Amino acid sequence: MHTDRAALTEGCIWKQMLLFAFPVFLGNVFQQFYNAFDSWAVGNFISDNALAAVSSSGSLIFMMVGFFNGLAMGAGVIIARYFGARDYTAMREAIHTDVAFGLTAGAVLNIVGVCATPAILRLMGTPEEVLPISISYFRFYFCGAIFTVMYNIFVGILHAVGDSRHPLYYLMISTCVNIVLDLLFVGVLFRGDEIRGVGAAAMATTISQGISALLCFLRLIRVREPYQLKVREIRFHWKSLKDIIRFGLPSGIQNSVISIANVFVQTNVNSFGKAAMAGHGSYAKIEGFAFLPITCFMQALSTFVGQNLGAHKYDRVKKGIGFGLCCSMLMAELIGVTCYTLAPQLIAIFNDSPEVIDYGVRYMRVTSLFYCLLAFSHCIAGVMRGAGKASVPMAVMLTCWCLLRVTYINVALRFVNQLETVAWAYPITWSCSSIVFLIYFLKADWIHNFDRIDAKAAVRQ
Repeated sequence: MHTDRAALTEGCIWKQMLLFAFPVFLGNVFQQFYNAFDSWAVGNFISDNALAAVSSSGSLIFMMVGFFNGLAMGAGVIIARYFGARDYTAMREAIHTDVAFGLTAGAVLNIVGVCATPAILRLMGTPEEVLPISISYFRFYFCGAIFTVMYNIFVGILHAVGDSRHPLYYLMISTCVNIVLDLLFVGVLFRGDEIRGVGAAAMATTISQGISALLCFLRLIRVREPYQLKVREIRFHWKSLKDIIRFGLPSGIQNSVISIANVFVQTNVNSFGKAAMAGHGSYAKIEGFAFLPITCFMQALSTFVGQNLGAHKYDRVKKGIGFGLCCSMLMAELIGVTCYTLAPQLIAIFNDSPEVIDYGVRYMRVTSLFYCLLAFSHCIAGVMRGAGKASVPMAVMLTCWCLLRVTYINVALRFVNQLETVAWAYPITWSCSSIVFLIYFLKADWIHNFDRIDAKAAVRQ
């Protein structure tokens, strides 16, 4: 029997949003420990080369996985909207289509990731002394890519209906498994072995992701709610698939384009040598923690907006956005100031080499004070996705975070060939996207987007 207890359409706005966002925040904390522990283990038990190989993995992994995760966002928007409108038949079709899509996409990503990794790493200019280690890590990682895709699909479904607690529990379990396996594989069985050690670290991640995906799957098939997953009903419903592509393709393209730009950034970082790679990679792990309040409120806003627009509660949408933006920006800036102040100590957690610390600190002290702008851009992007306007953040981020970022780096490095020049690409492009998003948010009628879509559908019928 459905109790509607997970809906964000009723009750105190700030309380409902915090109750949703806090488990997402904790889950992201565990996710960052999950990711950072691989770097810590290989940096302390294997070598600097291994740390450089693993630490530089984020941009390539996001490039390969981000497109499919973006499409999954489209499903989350649809599910949240139907859940808010209590149209459970359409919601179930979207859920089962989403799962069918994830299984197909995950299988494709497994094959492409394993086969294409060497060529992509060479295009990124990965140093020769690190290349074999990087290939080993990525190939083992992409052997389990289907688990990553399905975990994100399942979590997207649970978040869309307002359940952020169970994904947290499952991520806590998989994080503990990952830490234990890293200590066993990297710290004991393959200690000091660069090739097999990083491969073992990737295998630990794959096993852990498989466990978290399985736990989410079991939750969805056992829950006694309208969003229950039934294995025999997993198939493509063409209307739902069309809607998923319609609302998710812009986010998928956005993720891919941004990740390609970040791969370009990583390529330029690689040109400064393996110490710069390790320092930048260590910074990236720290930045992941700074990104936590941004991510949790972005997801909370997207779900909140989708559910409440589905229920036609427009004033509630506006109040929720104001609260979410303020919280996200304030928390992000507090973390940014902390990162700026404690930069040497934070980078040293991953590697105590003075050269690596120097590179990481230089990078961090350029970007960290601008995290509030990153929070604003991502939260408004989440609002637009929740309103079914995913093409807006795609266009803004394609222009600002890809074209402008790449152009700036190409030009600026000709005049000042320093790592800080690369780092400044981020605050500059975050500022530009924030200005554009603010203008669109204030001037455009995005809040009635679903009403216009429904009116057009009614006319066609």
